[in-house]
Amino acid sequence: MVPKIEKLAEALMMPGKGILAADESTGTMVKRLSSINLPDNEENERRYRNLLFTTPQIEEYLSGVILYDATIHRAADSGLAFPLLLESKGIMPGIKVDLGLQPLPNHPEEDVSHGLDTLRVRLKEYHELGARFTKWRSVLRISDDTPSALALHKNADVLAHYAAIVQEAHMVPIVEPEVLFDEEYTLEKHTLARSAEVLEDTLSSLFEALEFYKVFLPGLILKTSMALPGRESGKDLDPIAIAKETVRVLKKIVPKETAGIVFLSGGQTPIEATENLNAIAQFDDMPWPVTFSYSRAIEEPVLEAWNGDDVNIAKAQAVLQKRLALNVAARNGKYSKDME
Repeated sequence: MVPKIEKLAEALMMPGKGILAADESTGTMVKRLSSINLPDNEENERRYRNLLFTTPQIEEYLSGVILYDATIHRAADSGLAFPLLLESKGIMPGIKVDLGLQPLPNHPEEDVSHGLDTLRVRLKEYHELGARFTKWRSVLRISDDTPSALALHKNADVLAHYAAIVQEAHMVPIVEPEVLFDEEYTLEKHTLARSAEVLEDTLSSLFEALEFYKVFLPGLILKTSMALPGRESGKDLDPIAIAKETVRVLKKIVPKETAGIVFLSGGQTPIEATENLNAIAQFDDMPWPVTFSYSRAIEEPVLEAWNGDDVNIAKAQAVLQKRLALNVAARNGKYSKDME
């Protein structure tokens, strides 16, 4: 079992590729489709996923795609199930398996992710549908009083418990402790230094829990935030400073045995996310491979180009190809703004 998940993790982190997070929840898809004045229903969601997954040559840029429960059960226009379509392109299907956030008792501004009680049953079904890796997201918020010690502990424990169950099911877990970046109440105190401090505390709690649960790190991928100053801190997003702090924290906390690190875009614009990944990739002495696992930072321009009209499919797919190519260039440290 252990060598198999190690090989799967290596395949996900193969050089020159990234992972598309096409795992938006139903609530998020409502917002995405509403942004182009398209009614949110199962068919429109399916049409959008079909546009993404049938884009020519995406296998040149993607090692994996994270799906949502509704998507993994649906099929392309051809009738081929989405996981099988991705497999036919040499792209590994994955699945988001947390069931969202619940309030943390006596901590009204904080949450904990849930879904462990049904995870084993759901993993069996997802494996049969073709998924070979999974993702679980938890959320930490930066404010005067958060994240609390309880939030750090509970979310780390849930992520580690999830990872152990997933490896037991012969699948690769991606653990995603997201430190939120673009919140309405973001304070001036949300500086780059504060962001790095919270990132360090978050990852320290996580890897302590992973060790406690005896999770096999060569078969695990970390999906992490970058150290980013809040929008209201008065600081611009300086890619070099962000990269320096992000890599410093990762090198300090993340064991070298970990299969790889993928970054979430978390409120950054498409260009910001690509620039910051490129700056991080300039560090050539990192002990693990790093790449992107973006959602909105890749898909937002695609959605705008499509605008819900199938006459725009080729145009939207060209936008997706370009966005993926730019992020692969950034993963390799070879991106520049004049490539946009």
